[in-house]
Amino acid sequence: MTSLPPQRHPCPPGACDCGRERLAEAQAPAARILLLTREEEKRLLERLENLKDLADLEHLQRRLYENLGIRVRIAPGNNEVRTMRGIVIELDEQPGLCRKTRQSIPAAIRRGLERNPQVAFRLLDAHDLLRDA
Repeated sequence: MTSLPPQRHPCPPGACDCGRERLAEAQAPAARILLLTREEEKRLLERLENLKDLADLEHLQRRLYENLGIRVRIAPGNNEVRTMRGIVIELDEQPGLCRKTRQSIPAAIRRGLERNPQVAFRLLDAHDLLRDA
């Protein structure tokens, strides 16, 4: 007898726009987002808040996509970047990704960038914004 991995509990009706019901007819790769339980989400957010360097951030981005199908894009905004709010962090729309999770992942990344500004500087440098500095 095989046991299924734990899945995230559904959000209360009307409280979220995650589209979990659309995943019932989706293929298995699309439904892997449901493997992100609340406990695993807490561990993920803690890991995102404790970034070591830019390579660590890029590694986490790859792992989020490989394991859960969550694509995170991080880039400097169009205007001048004076604070961490100037860095744009976007998640692709994905059925099954809870509204709170869509908000908490970018917030955790921003907290990680604030705790370790060297990561933000390397991110800006990777986009040639500090080329002349």
